[in-house]
Amino acid sequence: MGSLGPFEMLRAGGWVMYPLLAVSLLSVTLCLERAVFWLRHRERATLRLIERVTRSARAGDWPAAAARAEVDSTVLGRFARAMIRIDEPGWSERPLISEADVAQGIESVRASTERFAATLSAIITAAPMLGILGTVTGIIRSFRLLGAEGPVSDPVSVAGGIAEALITTAFGLIIALVTLFPYTIYRARADRCLARLEAFGQSLITTASADAPAKPDHSSTARSPAP
Repeated sequence: MGSLGPFEMLRAGGWVMYPLLAVSLLSVTLCLERAVFWLRHRERATLRLIERVTRSARAGDWPAAAARAEVDSTVLGRFARAMIRIDEPGWSERPLISEADVAQGIESVRASTERFAATLSAIITAAPMLGILGTVTGIIRSFRLLGAEGPVSDPVSVAGGIAEALITTAFGLIIALVTLFPYTIYRARADRCLARLEAFGQSLITTASADAPAKPDHSSTARSPAP
């Protein structure tokens, strides 16, 4: 077993090794894509952008806040542009931001942050199951040889079924384990990013409400005392 090369191991594992190989290639591709995505969304840069946009908004300089969001291509920049509404008439005076706007903005970027999460989760579940399927087919192959009429003249043929069972099980578990750790990291990053966006949106709501001009109270002047 230890001297088997990759092609010999693929052949010894039987037909189940081919879907396992496809699943492993898919897992590596998706994990690399997510790694590139989160390298572009570094937490330190995200916190700096939140601080700059929030500082400009609290100073009442909404055009500067919009300009800072405009040059950012990350999900945070897209979220900030959706909140400040750059394209709406009169946006530079004071944006009207509500809880529904924050929820809608978060949902608009959720697909980007949680991309391929369901696929990676399915790979973690499916890879060991494919390995178990290879185990079953390998054991069936061995018992079929043992149950044939007459003594088994070649023990290697029986060992081939056992090798198939062990190789597929090991390969399926390796794929699941290698996928599990990146998936856990990416899932945690996505949850943290969405939580940070929600807090950022609530901060913009508070800032925009504080900038709103107070409505005049006409209750005291509604009834003026008679001279």
